[in-house]
Amino acid sequence: EMDAKYNKKMEALREEMDLRRKTEIHELEERKNNQISELMVKHEGAFSDIKNCYNDITAKNMSLISLLKEQVEEMKKREIILEKEKSDVLQQNKGLTEPLQQAQEQVAELQKKLAHYDTDKESLMNSKARLKVIQKELKDLQWEHEVLEQRFSKVQAERDELYQKFTKAINEVQQKTGFKNLLLERKLQGLLSLLEQKEVELSEVVAVSHLDPSALSLVSHKLKDVLSSKNDTIQNLQLQLARVCKAHNDMLQTFEAKLTAFGIPLDNLGFQPLSFPLPGQ
Repeated sequence: EMDAKYNKKMEALREEMDLRRKTEIHELEERKNNQISELMVKHEGAFSDIKNCYNDITAKNMSLISLLKEQVEEMKKREIILEKEKSDVLQQNKGLTEPLQQAQEQVAELQKKLAHYDTDKESLMNSKARLKVIQKELKDLQWEHEVLEQRFSKVQAERDELYQKFTKAINEVQQKTGFKNLLLERKLQGLLSLLEQKEVELSEVVAVSHLDPSALSLVSHKLKDVLSSKNDTIQNLQLQLARVCKAHNDMLQTFEAKLTAFGIPLDNLGFQPLSFPLPGQ
């Protein structure tokens, strides 16, 4: 029973599958027929286009062939005319043989000149190249000159400012040192005159008083102490004067060294700096 049942199902399934297969085959055939008809339509259109194109090409070629035939005929006519002109030219060439020789001689002479011209042209090109190099160097030098002029103007302004400041300082130092040296010299002269006056007074006192030798020695000893103290004071004043003079001279040397470093001649000062001699010179 089960075998009969499943055989029946198999038969039904087989019939259903056959029916589906036939339906699909029918649809596929219809699609293929439609595609074939579409392709035939497209091919007929393309064939007609190609046919028209070849017809156009054939017409153009025919017109080109006729045009070329006309050109060939025209070329034959021109060939006849050129042959005639050729015969005329040959006759003229026979009469131009002597001028040709003269022209050849002129050509040889011109070729010699051309050789010199090539040499001159080459030298001219070299000169132009050197001129370009020189012009470039000139531009570089002009630029450097402009930069140096700007730097020079700046340094000159700094030099003028430094010169004014240093001149002012020199004047102040000269005034101070000159005034101090004058005071020291006057003080030294006063002390010397006072010493001479004291010595005179002492000699007069000794001569008038007729002191005994012991008292005279005591007075002389005290006088020597006073003179020794005054001499020490004089030496100290001379040392101070020497230090001031040396400081002034060192300042002048420094000033001259700075002027030399900035490239300023010493003659541009407009005056001769006063150099104080050291004591004893």
